[in-house]
Amino acid sequence: MELFTSEGCSSCPPADNWVEQLDAVQPVPGGQVIVLSEHVDYWDHDGWKDPYSSALLTERQRGYAQGLGLTDVYTPQIIVDGYVEVHLASGTHVKDVLVKAAAAPMISVRFESAALASGEPSVLAGRVAIDGAPEKRGGDVYVAVALDKTLTDVLAGENDGKKLTNVAVVKELVKIGKLEKGKAFDQPFRVKLWSGANPANLRVVAFVQEPGLGKVLGAAMTKEIERAGN
Repeated sequence: MELFTSEGCSSCPPADNWVEQLDAVQPVPGGQVIVLSEHVDYWDHDGWKDPYSSALLTERQRGYAQGLGLTDVYTPQIIVDGYVEVHLASGTHVKDVLVKAAAAPMISVRFESAALASGEPSVLAGRVAIDGAPEKRGGDVYVAVALDKTLTDVLAGENDGKKLTNVAVVKELVKIGKLEKGKAFDQPFRVKLWSGANPANLRVVAFVQEPGLGKVLGAAMTKEIERAGN
């Protein structure tokens, strides 16, 4: 589940809070909802610069808009499995989408390892393995490094004076390879981290997505990040 959001948008905090609760409660029997909060940058001109905003994530949202036939982007916007847009105002629809997604067959994705690189504490290194799909579907393999939780005192803009909390705030999103049709995937990855990154407040998500921001075929998440030397 990708939430496109911004700290500069007054209608976003309720969606942020809903995603935080969903992440904590995991209400879908037999399924895991892996969430990513993706902060866009087109609100940054309106009095408050979101410290987590990214032009890359704005571009990703625009790609979804094009694929879904939308006339424009907006926040908050929620995309499930890369191809279904849901609106929180329709609670029954959201529940139905999540239950259906949990029941759908997915490709098995797993982290073989995730650790701060030895001698390079500003680099997250690991290995992702993906089982071959029997229906011979392929796609692009991504790794997202996200802040597990954030708390921001907003000092200007539409949310002036509010304390905003978010979970799974994407800081880095990189494509690490391709899953070939009918084949397994087992490759290492390296992601350069930002200054002051705290491994105790990180989560890492790997997912495979059909080319052109298509359907997400499988995903995995880990918070177990080893420190260098451990």
